[in-house]
Amino acid sequence: MTFLKRFTVSVSMTAAAMAFGSPAMAEDAKAPGSGPSPYSDCGIGAALFPETNWAAVTSNVIWDLGSTAITSATASPQTCSGKKQKTALFIGHTYTRLAEETAAGKGEYLDTALSLFECGPAQHAQVIAAVRAEMARNVASPAYLTQTRLEKAADYYNAMDRAAQHACNV
Repeated sequence: MTFLKRFTVSVSMTAAAMAFGSPAMAEDAKAPGSGPSPYSDCGIGAALFPETNWAAVTSNVIWDLGSTAITSATASPQTCSGKKQKTALFIGHTYTRLAEETAAGKGEYLDTALSLFECGPAQHAQVIAAVRAEMARNVASPAYLTQTRLEKAADYYNAMDRAAQHACNV
């Protein structure tokens, strides 16, 4: 058997075991404090298939052998929940528009992002002010010019997450 075939079989077996094998891998069966499953709860797979564990596992394995998912689960397990992933994906896809609307202080995309962070309308002004202040500092930094769009979106997500946690008790 060639290396590629052995590797493919190994990855397939690992993905199947992660998705179907152990009841401990199921979301409801996790012991409190045990953290997310990197393959089903984190990474691009979990973002694309939040309700279908086997598809999330398969996607993560195919995408980059799960390295991104494992890194997420290890470095920042709090980002592995479906809600935060959906919010991060939204910000990543709409960053340019969000940045414009944040500078203006209002907009449809901005309202959607605030809703994804579960901020009520009463807290919108406070969150927007905090995000605007932090993003103004980020944009004024010389490092901003060399950042990728993804890095800028990540900074935006972090700014909004901090502001929402403070103002919205998220």
